[in-house]
Amino acid sequence: MNCPKCNSPLLPDAKFCGSCGYSMPEPAQASRAGSLPGGGSFHFDSDGHGQGRGYTWSIEHQGAFELAVVQLQAGQSISAEAGAMVSMSANIDLNAELKGGVFGALKRAAGGETAFVSTFTARGAAGEVTLAPGAPGAIAGIEMQNQVFMVQSSSYLAGDVSLQVDTKFGGARSFFGGEGLFLLQVSGSGLLLVSSFGAIHRKMLRPGEQYVIDTGHLVAWEASMPYNLRKATNRGFFRSLMSGEGLVAEFNGPGEILIQTRNLAAFAGLLKPFFPSQSGSGGGGFSFGE
Repeated sequence: MNCPKCNSPLLPDAKFCGSCGYSMPEPAQASRAGSLPGGGSFHFDSDGHGQGRGYTWSIEHQGAFELAVVQLQAGQSISAEAGAMVSMSANIDLNAELKGGVFGALKRAAGGETAFVSTFTARGAAGEVTLAPGAPGAIAGIEMQNQVFMVQSSSYLAGDVSLQVDTKFGGARSFFGGEGLFLLQVSGSGLLLVSSFGAIHRKMLRPGEQYVIDTGHLVAWEASMPYNLRKATNRGFFRSLMSGEGLVAEFNGPGEILIQTRNLAAFAGLLKPFFPSQSGSGGGGFSFGE
């Protein structure tokens, strides 16, 4: 185990770092990130701290405005979604590239993502990178163990450079579900950082169990889980739309799903009446609450 602040080696169960004096945080409650009853496929670190190949990471400021702090050893790298960087050490080299070549970049752009992926590398010495999503909410550090997950494109924040992140065509079901034509398929072993709007709720499905989720609340799920889009109600499409739900995703277990407790599109709709709108009269004025 290494110190999350200065990366110095620590003794097992150390309460503080002898090099920089950093106090190790107390373990969080299991409901924050530990194992679920009966196990789960998403392996969260129990105290919001972890270690990868050439780096350590931690989730700071738990609550609505969490921050991922990654400490890189010299020469080591971490990949992140373009625009996720909050701050970094002066010796960190930032390289933005077209992930997956031109075709891969086109797929990412078609899926509503930026065509570029940022890679942060510590040059000459250890360095720090801090990352955060654009919206308030939680960040989860998932230790992937040769697994494959589907991730909503807006929920992907960063990951180990060895992870394979591919944009997959979701067909008409994802398009009409409001999630765009493409989803991210993340595979391999190493750290995966995902973010949510609101908190992250973990749902484990038993074999054969069916479960319905509003598409705007999906964060990630096991790629092996079958799902279908359908109307929220069986009383017709119009009544489904009037319910405020429209189309929902129906999953079939076994498997685990990560759900965000708030819907960004719904929140934007609540705020819309409070934003000024340009008058259509041509006078350049503004009206409020229209």
